[in-house]
Amino acid sequence: MKEYILFILILMVCYACSFNLNQFKVNLDRAEKPSNVARIAFGSCAGQNDKQPILNEVVKTNPDLFIYLGDNIYGDTENMKLLAKKYKKLARKKEFKSLVKSTHVLATWDDHDYGKNDVGRYYPQKEKSKEIFLEFFNEPKNSERRKHKGIYHSEIFKSGKDKKVQIILLDTRTFRDDLLKNDKLNGHKNDYRPNPSPDSTFLGLEQWSWLKQQFLKEADVRIVASSNQFSHEYNGWESWTNVPREQEKMLELIRGTQAKGIVFISGDVHWGEISKRENEGNYPIYDVTSSGITKTWSSVEPNKNRIGDPERKINFGVIEINWIEKNPFLQLTVRNVKGESTISHKVYLSELEF
Repeated sequence: MKEYILFILILMVCYACSFNLNQFKVNLDRAEKPSNVARIAFGSCAGQNDKQPILNEVVKTNPDLFIYLGDNIYGDTENMKLLAKKYKKLARKKEFKSLVKSTHVLATWDDHDYGKNDVGRYYPQKEKSKEIFLEFFNEPKNSERRKHKGIYHSEIFKSGKDKKVQIILLDTRTFRDDLLKNDKLNGHKNDYRPNPSPDSTFLGLEQWSWLKQQFLKEADVRIVASSNQFSHEYNGWESWTNVPREQEKMLELIRGTQAKGIVFISGDVHWGEISKRENEGNYPIYDVTSSGITKTWSSVEPNKNRIGDPERKINFGVIEINWIEKNPFLQLTVRNVKGESTISHKVYLSELEF
């Protein structure tokens, strides 16, 4: 009898601790996938406890897509029920409901919605966190994202009369090695220093192999969404500059595949800016950083690759594709809480090819 009671108690504990995905589902009225894409808005760093009026301005710009670049909530936990509750708090916001109802939303994650500050592949709850993420962002049941590790993803949309726009969502968390702490030597600053090791990875072998196949696909414009910055100057915060061999590997992959039309978009740092990285043997790699939807930072780091001034207040980014002109171009902008463009740069597509 004692053994039977013990068995029942064990079953009850297991049931209480089980991961029931149904309890994390969020039902929202969502916009359909667009048939044509020419205006893409994006942003990052959105505290679920904060008001998010800037999303109303995003809706007013009437984008075909909105891309969440990470820190879409501030979860920071290994408790999956708590993580799900924080997503649901975002779902209840009128501004968020308005956004997803009017605009098709795509998303990747950064550390705070992945699990904890600055964590990478050693975060113990990454598989369960992934399931909650995919459910919240309404990922189709037959999506390739549900069949592989991590949340990297790519979609191709028609643009203009006969052009194609490829959206590539990188996963900079699931496979990333821990970064090297600042040793306060050789000009290193803030939290991290570059890791020269060829074995340290940002994306992992599986994702790198997948990315090569994406770059080989036919597309006229490729928007590469990376939660962390790519084209800026090293500043000691999390970014591709902390793993320079991986950064160079990206440039080599672009050269090797001859992929044209690449522009990065990024978040994380709590300010907005546009960076232009010149590369020998490559066309320049632009990176439009938009951060944050609710978060700001007390200071802005120097960046020799920056175009114009940074945006220190809450902001979102927009890329508009103009196919009408004889020489088609991308209009890159960072916009403030009033929807006004505070940083703007025109990039001709002829500049983004070999």
